[in-house]
Amino acid sequence: MLIIEVKDNENIDKALKRYKNKHRKVKLMRNLRRRQYFTKPSVSRRSEILKARYINEKYGE
Repeated sequence: MLIIEVKDNENIDKALKRYKNKHRKVKLMRNLRRRQYFTKPSVSRRSEILKARYINEKYGE
């Protein structure tokens, strides 16, 4: 759970911006989406290899 303490005389917009930045840095949503279902290590490794191959063909040599 992310906790942002609002300082004295701090604008609520600045506090919200700090919360959003902290939320982005923690990568909370990415972790939640990744943990919705289990993928076997071999399947995840295979998808990484395919992704790297695709990027290499598109932008590489």
